[in-house]
Amino acid sequence: MSNSHFEQLVTYELSGTVALIGLNRVEKRNAISEEVINQLRSAVLRAHEEANVAVLFGHGSNFSAGLDLAEALKRATGEIKQSRKRRRHNWHEVFDQIARGPIPFVAALHGAVVGGGLELASAAHLRVCDETAFFGLPEGQRGIFVGGGGTVRIQRIIGTTVMMDLMLTGRLLSAQEGLTEHIVRYITPAGQAVAKAKELAERIAQNTIETNWKIIQVLPRVQDMSHDDGLFVEQLNSAMARPPEVEQRLRQFVEGKASPLQDPNRSYTNKVS
Repeated sequence: MSNSHFEQLVTYELSGTVALIGLNRVEKRNAISEEVINQLRSAVLRAHEEANVAVLFGHGSNFSAGLDLAEALKRATGEIKQSRKRRRHNWHEVFDQIARGPIPFVAALHGAVVGGGLELASAAHLRVCDETAFFGLPEGQRGIFVGGGGTVRIQRIIGTTVMMDLMLTGRLLSAQEGLTEHIVRYITPAGQAVAKAKELAERIAQNTIETNWKIIQVLPRVQDMSHDDGLFVEQLNSAMARPPEVEQRLRQFVEGKASPLQDPNRSYTNKVS
């Protein structure tokens, strides 16, 4: 994914049907630059083609400390020239490819998950963190505003008042507070977030591709609809023609041959085990 002009800032590995995508700018705490975004786009599009589920994580001690402020300063002072024409924000485009693409993404979080790093994490469909993770939106203290979709995604996850608190005061949330505010669904001991995220991804990959697609595409759109329109869209999707695999799975259940359901949280309770 890297080329002769840039180092590999995003790694990619395919493990079975699960793509592992890693931010790899360790010396900058995985700060997100335009080149990181470009390489992330390539990795995400590759995962769309060859994986059924993807895991997003950060190399080193942090998931991501957010926007590359040195690059932002160069842009603010004109050292980096703006495009002559207004285009869609690169972050919005790539994060939407994660949030509204064809496959589910599971984010494995640790260390700093702040600013743009939290915006990136919020694009994933399921988030796991370890006990070292902390969350924040320090843009207000830097004189800037969120720009990676946070007003849409983060606000819907944690609510307006909590997001205002984080932005106005610079408050940081601990891993347990992140669980309370619904940023994450699972907490693991230090160093185990990626393993847990991969375990969940492999479990999700056992669903049909069509089922996963409906879950990640229909639910966020119904959230934007009126009550009646939401129920109508639900009915349309539940009544759609089903592939032969669905009939096989239903028959296995009816005939008592289906595997029993397992609790994916069996290894990790709502507190660090």
